[in-house]
Amino acid sequence: MKSIVVYYSLEGNTKYAAEKIAEMIGADLLELKPVKDYPTGKVSKFFWGGKSAVMAETPDLEPYEFDKDLYERIIIGFPIWASNITPPIRTFIKENDIRDKKIAVFACQGGSGAEKAFEKLKAFIGVDSFEKEMILIDPKRRPSEENENKIEEFCEVM
Repeated sequence: MKSIVVYYSLEGNTKYAAEKIAEMIGADLLELKPVKDYPTGKVSKFFWGGKSAVMAETPDLEPYEFDKDLYERIIIGFPIWASNITPPIRTFIKENDIRDKKIAVFACQGGSGAEKAFEKLKAFIGVDSFEKEMILIDPKRRPSEENENKIEEFCEVM
């Protein structure tokens, strides 16, 4: 079964987890990059990123190659912004109907909101459930045995 990890990462936490998952299960990687970058400064990141997430924006992405027919499983990873999925993930979902695939998700957060974001993502994709879900607390910035164990468990049976 061929899998792909599709992710967006602003500060590297989601990228760290995506690369680790792809390596552990032998999946392809697709990093989504918006044409216009989001700011990374503390205040501007929360203001612009949060506003963009709450307003359900779908920014233009740099060109990417994705053929959904090549994959049985799609693993989606993203940071949590204002209890929402990040806009680049929203764009990818809008551009690609993946309802007929096995879908697993993971989110990186510093606080909370991933559960709400997962529910919003289910509704946006048009599915009732995900194959697997995982929430990590800043896995790159604050390494922990708990995060590493979660990643290993997430990758089991994939």
